[in-house]
Amino acid sequence: MFAKLARTGLLIAALGVAGCNDSSMKDFAPSANKPLPDKILADMRAKGMARTSPVLARIFKEEGKLEIWKAKTNGRYDMVASYDICKWSGKLGPKYTEGDRQAPEGFYTVRPAQMNPKSSYHLSFNIGYPNAYDRANGRTGSNLMVHGACSSSGCYSMTDAQIEQIYAFGRDAFQGGQTEFQIQAFPFRMTAANMARYRKDPNYDFWKMLKVGYDNFEITKVPPKVDVCEKRYVFNQVAADGATFNPTGACPATTQPDSLKTAYSAYQSTYDAAFNGAVKASVPAPRPTIAGIKEASIVSDWSKRRARGERVPIEPPSLNADGSLTETARMGRIDSPAGRKMAAIDAEKAAKQKAEQQRLAAIEAAKAEKEAAKAQALAEKETARINSLAEEEEARTAAEAPVATATIAPPPEAAPAETQAANADEGRVTKLKNKLLGMFGG
Repeated sequence: MFAKLARTGLLIAALGVAGCNDSSMKDFAPSANKPLPDKILADMRAKGMARTSPVLARIFKEEGKLEIWKAKTNGRYDMVASYDICKWSGKLGPKYTEGDRQAPEGFYTVRPAQMNPKSSYHLSFNIGYPNAYDRANGRTGSNLMVHGACSSSGCYSMTDAQIEQIYAFGRDAFQGGQTEFQIQAFPFRMTAANMARYRKDPNYDFWKMLKVGYDNFEITKVPPKVDVCEKRYVFNQVAADGATFNPTGACPATTQPDSLKTAYSAYQSTYDAAFNGAVKASVPAPRPTIAGIKEASIVSDWSKRRARGERVPIEPPSLNADGSLTETARMGRIDSPAGRKMAAIDAEKAAKQKAEQQRLAAIEAAKAEKEAAKAQALAEKETARINSLAEEEEARTAAEAPVATATIAPPPEAAPAETQAANADEGRVTKLKNKLLGMFGG
């Protein structure tokens, strides 16, 4: 039965091995022409694979794996190599918008023109994002690749040694006549246990849709035929005569081989039982996932500000389940022409602000000094006026005092009385002066 499924799958997959024209291959650089290691070639021969047979890549984010599968002589695929992904950015979940730093999830197609032997990241190939599904759902982004250099901001990055082998698998398949190969990118291995772990995740419906394609490959070991209608993926469906799949239109009437439907139904029954058991089991906690377009837009804005050279948190912001935002306290800017230009602008702006603050402070100090001098002059003037009034009062009091006669000398015993009278007059003048000074702040 599986041989029949494989033959049916080959017809559905429509691999298209019509031959690759010279223009698509002639630009391969020497660094992209390294042969596969002898051990891998020996493993391929042992599994009934030709060096140039068709190829398929599968990616699993949570497990951090990139697998290479190749077609055997019976038409079914088998895994020939597995690599640890060096880096992938973002969280589990699909890519939504340019700049959200999400590595894509879905079914993508690589053709010879997408291979880049002269990449700044050693070697690379564009995975074909956005595809028909992404465009139908308004998702944006560009230059999403599998590449070397172990550096990622939305790509799947490998070491240089790994990408040389992965690149060689695609190169050899194209040379053998395969016109395109499929990349299947998943958040995790879509087992019952993992699906149960993420059953409450906001991305769960999207992952259930991907799982149909995942299951079709698990059953047939042949890349599924992928179409898009009603803004969703459909797999291994054959449209009625004359009908086509419109990514944003209604799905046409379709058929599917009875053998595939029977195998899928049996597979699903086994899965449902395992899923129900996994729901009750103790499982590891889910990893962080992207909270939809809202979080993607927040990260995208962060990316734009960072690209302009602005100082931003060193890590992208993260949207929490309660709607709050988590940002790292450390700030920084990228070391690039844009970053250095923005740093110079910020430094100039800070210098101008400091100079303006110093100018305003100097003006305030001069104003305060002027006000102090004015107050001092006023106080001195008031003190002089009070002293003048006191002197006038003293003179007036002296003028009004009785004139002493010199005809008769007072008896000795009278001197103390006259002295007391003079002292009393002087005391009254002093009290008056002190009173006036108290009244006018002297």
